[in-house]
Amino acid sequence: MLNNNIQPKVTLVGAGPGDPDLLTLKGVKALAEANVVLYDALANEEIMKHASQDCIKIFVGKRAGCHEYSQDQINQLIVDNALTYGHVVRLKGGDPFIFGRGSEEIDYVESFGIPTFVVPGISSAIAVPAYQGISLTKRGISESFWVITGTTSNRNLSNDIALAAQSSATVVILMGMNKLKQIVELFQKESKGETPVAIIQNGTMPNEKIGVGTIDTIQEVVTESKLASPAIIVIGEVVKESNKLKGFYEEFVTAELKL
Repeated sequence: MLNNNIQPKVTLVGAGPGDPDLLTLKGVKALAEANVVLYDALANEEIMKHASQDCIKIFVGKRAGCHEYSQDQINQLIVDNALTYGHVVRLKGGDPFIFGRGSEEIDYVESFGIPTFVVPGISSAIAVPAYQGISLTKRGISESFWVITGTTSNRNLSNDIALAAQSSATVVILMGMNKLKQIVELFQKESKGETPVAIIQNGTMPNEKIGVGTIDTIQEVVTESKLASPAIIVIGEVVKESNKLKGFYEEFVTAELKL
């Protein structure tokens, strides 16, 4: 039987891109007040230290090909724990509304009349390039940027990438490593073979890895550097504008010219 004194509520918290110091102060406060935390695979476990010792902590992480729980099961877990224990924090990597299915979880919870709150997180789409000095927009270089999922819910390549390849905007692709060959082909079709590319794995984390090249060479760079998911693909002239990467990029281009 449910305790009538329980006041259920759910707070959706964005954990940021990986570095635990990039969690917001509002996120810290929500964790400290939580009775239950459901956290995913992209939320740095260091962040869990902000939750109380009495808090129930449930891992509901999902990685490619390895799902601890289905999305329907996660939705039900949020509701069940809120009704049983009170305040549930749903902790999600990055920002929960950027390819995080946060709105789906909010809609499900609110269908039970449970109040919800959202604490935005720093999106990896912006923060990870920024850590490498890549400004997604820069006066005279890039007036806009696209943020696109590389893999849709039906496991296909997003059609928006073909549209983005036709523009002069910076293109940031999340969850795209398994579709890199197709992505490269779309940009080559638009004669963008010399466009700079950076791939950043485990961005903002101590084990961060980066590879820099062009559309024509980036697959070779990935193989040589052994880059893999989770990684962000950044395509555009702003890559070579980064002071942090400039020497690396110029050295790479010089080596290519000598071949």
